[in-house]
Amino acid sequence: MAAERLCMRQVKRVFQLRLVEGKSHREIAIHLDISKTTVREYLQRLNKSGLHDWSSIEPLDDAELEQRLGFTAALSPRKDGAMPDCAYLQREMARPHVTLSLLWTEYREQNFDGYGYTQFREYYNRWREKLSVVMRQSHKAGEKTFIDYSGDGLILVDPSTGERSKVELFVACLGASSYTYAEATISQRSADWIMSHVRMSEYFSGSSEIWVPDNLKSGVTKADRYEPLLNESYRECAGHYGACVIPARAGKPKDKAKVEAAVLVAQRWILARLRNRLFTCIQEINEAIMECLEILNNREMRHVKKSRRGLFEEIERSQLQPLPAGRYEYAQWKKATVNIDYHITFDPHRYSAPSQLVHES
Repeated sequence: MAAERLCMRQVKRVFQLRLVEGKSHREIAIHLDISKTTVREYLQRLNKSGLHDWSSIEPLDDAELEQRLGFTAALSPRKDGAMPDCAYLQREMARPHVTLSLLWTEYREQNFDGYGYTQFREYYNRWREKLSVVMRQSHKAGEKTFIDYSGDGLILVDPSTGERSKVELFVACLGASSYTYAEATISQRSADWIMSHVRMSEYFSGSSEIWVPDNLKSGVTKADRYEPLLNESYRECAGHYGACVIPARAGKPKDKAKVEAAVLVAQRWILARLRNRLFTCIQEINEAIMECLEILNNREMRHVKKSRRGLFEEIERSQLQPLPAGRYEYAQWKKATVNIDYHITFDPHRYSAPSQLVHES
């Protein structure tokens, strides 16, 4: 069945444009914003169905038309109880190299009279359509970590002056399991951003192959759809943990859907829970956040029937790259020009350089 099939009403409209108005395949495709391949498939099904005029098609309801055209009929529970466990299929599909065809083969080995592959796939796809867009996305275990800051943060109170300041909430989640990490930082500056990644990797007990941050200046010096320019310190940190940084593309909301969902969950399960508490130090805030994270990661996700931690332990932990022997130490990179006195200045020390490099970077 074509991926662009939306509903029987759309199919009926194709037939009406062809049989009543005499439109060509190309005209129908443009008018309905579907491909010519889809139009051709619908009309081929019509030719095989025995329905040759609009008067015999118009009275049919969706179920009758779907059946006459040979689309998969509505699925109903089988008497032998061999219904596919779609939550299990969704979890297994996140494992490396696992395909739906393989899972169907295993299913038939246990259920000799179970569904054929076409109906098995249709049943699974219909189940997936009921999931949110984020849950529907497929990410292989150990492949990606999605990273961003929440737009909202918690309040830090200076105990001596009573002055209030907002802290930032760093949020990261693994693609396959949605296992989530969060912490508060004083700012979004480079040192805070990078050290949050260090603590994130330690919380996950490993690192995914790819880090997918938003185009934050602390990590991405220049955003570009094809060749983003990374902050050198950030690149060095990712390399230390064996990760490759591929920032989310501007104007591509699906690139950020996973982390945006994680940020929303963190706001509800962390910020909302702590909204009435006053904190006097960043350590106190992060201790409270960790308590909330335990609840969040241990809570069962309704459609998947597993908690984030359960999924992490089952399919993702073993696929992460192990932590390196030593912890990453933050390093700041700066391009310096040799002054006329043969020295360069850096924070705020002065270092000598060969005289022939005067005015060179």
